[in-house]
Amino acid sequence: MLFKTYILKRRIEGFFIYPFIIIGRLLSVVKPQSKEYENYFFFPFYHTGGAEKVHSLITQSVRGQNSIVIFTRRSVDKKFYNEFTNSGCAIKDISRFTDNKFLYFLNLIYRGIMSGYINKQKERPLVFNGQCNFAYKISPWIKTGIPQVELIHSFNTFSWIRIPFLPFITQSIMISRVRIEDHLRQYKKLKIPKEYYSRIRYIINGIALPEGLKKKNYTGQVKVLYVGRGTEEKRVQLIADIAKNVLEKELPVEFVLIGDVQEAIPAALVKYCHLLGHKSDDQEISQEYEKAHIVIITSSTEGFPMVIEEGMARECAVLATPVGDIPIHVKNGENGFLFSSVTDETLIVKEGVDFLTLLVNDRELLQRMGQKNGEYARLHFDIENFNKSYQQLFKQLRAK
Repeated sequence: MLFKTYILKRRIEGFFIYPFIIIGRLLSVVKPQSKEYENYFFFPFYHTGGAEKVHSLITQSVRGQNSIVIFTRRSVDKKFYNEFTNSGCAIKDISRFTDNKFLYFLNLIYRGIMSGYINKQKERPLVFNGQCNFAYKISPWIKTGIPQVELIHSFNTFSWIRIPFLPFITQSIMISRVRIEDHLRQYKKLKIPKEYYSRIRYIINGIALPEGLKKKNYTGQVKVLYVGRGTEEKRVQLIADIAKNVLEKELPVEFVLIGDVQEAIPAALVKYCHLLGHKSDDQEISQEYEKAHIVIITSSTEGFPMVIEEGMARECAVLATPVGDIPIHVKNGENGFLFSSVTDETLIVKEGVDFLTLLVNDRELLQRMGQKNGEYARLHFDIENFNKSYQQLFKQLRAK
């Protein structure tokens, strides 16, 4: 399907949705907002996830400058809820209306309500979409001239969802140079006009760098850390399989996994891993990073995962599949090791065992890798650079 077909399909859908938009607009008049906002942030969730952490950091970068955050999907936990509230932004959770498949007409009506609020403002706001399907769906109903920004974390389902709505997106932020190239190839394949190419902007994710790190002890057990979800693309079972093979060789290695991953690991492999489960305390998670010597990623796809930045900042070596921007920041044998395949899971397990055997037997190499990563993180991942990038972006778009 080419770009023109996507546009036609969106217009046909818009024709049938229009009555619900009108109802929503009328309701926005009957029950108006109590105040106007400079920024409208639309995010699906506030639960545990790398994307959710990035979204909370973006809201913090504007320091609550008269902004509102709208959540449109039901979250499974409240991991980052406080991070969003601490930004100073107003919080509005409309998921009970927009995330109910049995009452889907409410989602359609809320498109009219939210676009009505945005359009009626005396001062022109900015709309920010953090991989939120609802925000794409309201984009055609927002007045021309109101800047709309989208954030894309990787090349995924949203890379296709967004296509019909590109005419309404003022700026597309992507966190991965490799994924930018993926999207440009997609644009060429779909015959998307070149005017949209220049709307893509690269902003790398940032983190608050740790202070006063304690020196790691490299003489005892080597700790390998995984932090994240247990979703299919993360392939946490490969980490457990590596753990089994390493521990059967009686190597002094401990595998620590943070996140709701138990269901993703075969029952026979659980005993080889130390599962800490879901952690909501950032200080506890930071302490695990500081105790770790290695962070591991076995994903089939990524943009540039936050766990790499967090681990490098705490002087961990990296073992990872060569996906997304990971190979830009991780160089084989210098600050970690990259698996030679993304798809051959048997080879990933074998190489994982080989890499860990090497690092267990060469602690000086492990230490050099960790120290090099600490220096690299300070140069490239500082949250202040991230904040300035978003502040400048918002300022530029308001000036247009």
